[in-house]
Amino acid sequence: MFLVSDKQPEQPSVPDDVWERFARDTERDIRTSAPKEPSARARMVTERLRQEEARGAQPEGWRAAPAWRETNGRAARRRRLWAIIGVPLAAAVAVVAMKPSLLPGDPFGMSSDGPTAAAALPDETAPPTAAPSSMAPDTPTLDRPFAGSPAERWADGAAGIVVPEAKPVGSLTRAQVATALRQTKTLLVDANLNPATLRGERPEAALGTLDPKQPKMLDDARSWLREPGKGHDPLSLFSRFDPEETRLVGDVVKTRGRMTFKAGEHASVAIHVDYTFVYPVAPADQSSDQASDGGSTEVTRTIVRRVLDLEVSDPTKYRVTPGKLAVARYDENLANSACAVYDGFLHPHFPSAAPTGAAPTGPTTDPYDRSRDIQHSGTCGTVSRT
Repeated sequence: MFLVSDKQPEQPSVPDDVWERFARDTERDIRTSAPKEPSARARMVTERLRQEEARGAQPEGWRAAPAWRETNGRAARRRRLWAIIGVPLAAAVAVVAMKPSLLPGDPFGMSSDGPTAAAALPDETAPPTAAPSSMAPDTPTLDRPFAGSPAERWADGAAGIVVPEAKPVGSLTRAQVATALRQTKTLLVDANLNPATLRGERPEAALGTLDPKQPKMLDDARSWLREPGKGHDPLSLFSRFDPEETRLVGDVVKTRGRMTFKAGEHASVAIHVDYTFVYPVAPADQSSDQASDGGSTEVTRTIVRRVLDLEVSDPTKYRVTPGKLAVARYDENLANSACAVYDGFLHPHFPSAAPTGAAPTGPTTDPYDRSRDIQHSGTCGTVSRT
């Protein structure tokens, strides 16, 4: 049994200012949360959207939630995929970073087995002021025939013979000067770079650039090739090796020099050329098969410097063949070739072979020094490097 008193408990008193604040707050909350009548513009937009939805047309981007969820799902799948791939990939990158040589083909050029890449020299536009600096001692090989040579940074073959931009000279037009410059390059390329010429064959293209109306020059050059000898040596104009004795290594001859022109006498354009050619060679009986079998791999270099002065005169004023070259001067310096041998071929000396020809008695010169004119001492000298 429970006893219930009929007397109510006394209510605690509340200050009047508290009741007033409570009443104000309550009225504000009710007013804020009470539903509002939409504006006329809002009613118009809502009605338009309702009508478009009834027709099946939705504004761009409307109800994009499913596509967003799909994109979000693809992103989640990509994150899971990268979680699977990323760890092994990161490990592989770390291994390659520590040892790049593991990559095939040495894409970063870091292999210690290959040569250090040498930056190519810019074209020679003026006489150098000094000989090239000494290179680190290195032995030329079949794979690197220019190792240890300043020529390793020179241009390859005909790319090193840069024809200057033609311009009118005297009574000769720009086109006539351009023809003379092209003929000059043809002469140099065929006489010093053509593989057939280097094998001892007739340099027909070079001979074709010479003016047949110039007294004796073309006839002399042809006779030198037919019957070489002292005083009429084809090496004065052409680079030639005896194919039974010497073979070129690879298909690159290094070239450096310059070609210039100016107005000459006899209403002509005077063309001056000064080029050095470096030929890597090996004994003719030394084949690549022998090298792969552990046989001899001896390689040496012969260096030829040529200086020529050529002229093309105005055919309306002189008895000349239009576009053909007249030779005013030819000079050469042959380095690493037997002395006093006049058979029309260069004869390189290989360190393992006994010397041929006369013993050198002249001064020692640097065949790479292009800062000085060609010097002739009247005797056969030695070279400081090849």
